[in-house]
Amino acid sequence: MSQVLEVLIGGVLAGTMYSLVAIGFVLIFKASGVFNYAQGAMLLFSALFLVTMLGKGLPFIVALPVTIAVIVVGAIVIERVVLRPLSSSSAMTLFMATLGLSYVVEGLAQGLMGTQTHALDLGIDDIPIFVGDILISQFDLYAAGIAIFLVTLLALFFNKTRLGISLRAVADDTGAAQSLGINLNFIWRVTWAVSTVAGLVAGMAWGARQGVSFSLSLVILKALPVLIIGGFTSIGGAIIAGILVGATEALAGTYIGPFLGGGIESWFAYVLALVFLLFRPAGLFGETAIERV
Repeated sequence: MSQVLEVLIGGVLAGTMYSLVAIGFVLIFKASGVFNYAQGAMLLFSALFLVTMLGKGLPFIVALPVTIAVIVVGAIVIERVVLRPLSSSSAMTLFMATLGLSYVVEGLAQGLMGTQTHALDLGIDDIPIFVGDILISQFDLYAAGIAIFLVTLLALFFNKTRLGISLRAVADDTGAAQSLGINLNFIWRVTWAVSTVAGLVAGMAWGARQGVSFSLSLVILKALPVLIIGGFTSIGGAIIAGILVGATEALAGTYIGPFLGGGIESWFAYVLALVFLLFRPAGLFGETAIERV
């Protein structure tokens, strides 16, 4: 039983890392209906810019706000130059635009900061902590704490601030929000800026775990099953789905993987997502589209 609990807890904590990546997708999709494939590239750019600033001798307390300022300005430029002219286009056109944007951002990161792998030290040692017979990773505990803190901040932002309520209004009914005088372009700029900062948090967590390299942009592949299961419009759903994916992935890898030759962790989450697509396409907390005919 202690082994089962250890595997389960490790999977739950690892799942919060997936949730951190998924939150950035949810923010943009909720406000604009755009599936931002470039989120992984933006995550990579922000983490790479941070480690570059640290490598130039800037202290972390200075490098972090500088990085936030740069990526927020970049997000605003992307929204203004790339997405606003396409705002009346189809969802597929917008998706293809973000797909192309991901290659542009990755190429820009490579040209400005090189292709070397960088270590990112956040001052959190990945040492084991024993609770009875159960081993828990200290780093995973901190990552889970960061995810909970970020979700709490976003929940307060969306429910207690005028700007957050405006964002929710745009997400619920764009036309009605505009009729009330809400500036749609401003809302989208804010959404992209907040999403980019969420990507930086995810990039810091993943970069500290596996190093900051161009493979970091591929963590979006771990976020896709989380989005499908939790729903594309629910921040809370991203957290719960991330925990579900992490837990089931860890249990399946430990207890089913040996019978299938191993390697089950790389694809089990997609099987789980496929089951949800078959029986609950909107996900656990997604909004089912209802159209009057």
